[in-house]
Amino acid sequence: MADQSASNGYLSGSNLERVLKSGNFAVTAELGPPQSADAKVIRKKAALLRGYCDAVNITDNQTAIVRMSSIGAGAILVSEGLEPVIQMTCRDRNRLAIQSDILGAYALGMRNILCLTGDHQTFGNHPQAKNVFDIDSVQLIQIVKNLRDEHVFQCGDPLKGLEPRFFIGAAESPFAHPIEFRPYRLRKKIKAGANFIQTQLVFDIPAFECFMEKVRALGLHQQAYILAGVGPLKSPAMARYMKESVPGILIPQELIERLEEAGRPWAGKSKDELTKEEKKARSEAWKRTGIEICIELIQKILKIEGVAGVHIMAIEWEEAVEPIVKGAGLYPRPVIEPLAA
Repeated sequence: MADQSASNGYLSGSNLERVLKSGNFAVTAELGPPQSADAKVIRKKAALLRGYCDAVNITDNQTAIVRMSSIGAGAILVSEGLEPVIQMTCRDRNRLAIQSDILGAYALGMRNILCLTGDHQTFGNHPQAKNVFDIDSVQLIQIVKNLRDEHVFQCGDPLKGLEPRFFIGAAESPFAHPIEFRPYRLRKKIKAGANFIQTQLVFDIPAFECFMEKVRALGLHQQAYILAGVGPLKSPAMARYMKESVPGILIPQELIERLEEAGRPWAGKSKDELTKEEKKARSEAWKRTGIEICIELIQKILKIEGVAGVHIMAIEWEEAVEPIVKGAGLYPRPVIEPLAA
């Protein structure tokens, strides 16, 4: 039993799918649910993103820290008129719970899903929790695709009614080791059924160009839409931490030095020696520079063949999305009306 989106040539009919299939350069952003049951937090963040992206990722207990569920937050986002990309990890659910959540999410109006394995629970605030990992992200992609296209559950039983027609996404870390294996890992996800890919943060353009050259050689850019991950750096300390401690992220030293230069007027003083006003001024200078760098990175990414969009990860800094999108010349966002059945 197919819904209207199947009859008009779309896999899901989501706004993100329509934008990508129309040939427009897509923009997605990210929204982190709160560590509370406060729906106002979601609505406040939604207001900051409205009009500046084509869809909004809702993270799923990111870094293995308990937060409002991605599906619950996604339902609030739908009510606010924004389109969610619900992230779903394999860490916390077995295949029964995953398929149940997929059906529920679709019934609540969600049309995009990003399939992830998930951070190990030892990184979060419940390290003693038992992980599940009944399946991995590639198997999750296959499950969502089979529910949508074959109308069957993972066990082979048929659905008894409407199938969940999701636009299926997956993540890729172009610079994770072993680097030479990454394009082939990506091919595996696309073969499993991924329709779009969102990458880890890209700061090293030459390295990303090398990755995309291999992606094009495999023809993967013609089989799925590649969205490059970008994000604003808030400070030199944040940049150094990501460079040294976050696997799969390459940050050129010149970007760190550029952030340090932005804070030069306050150099020579320790944090305790700075006045409140000086701390604020330095922080704002760093943030302005971080946004400028992000805009420049997007403008370079726009020229790379095979890249269909960007995914802006302004972690707990949704206010940065507007100036980034406008500064990169990606505003206003296209309006692609759904096709009639």
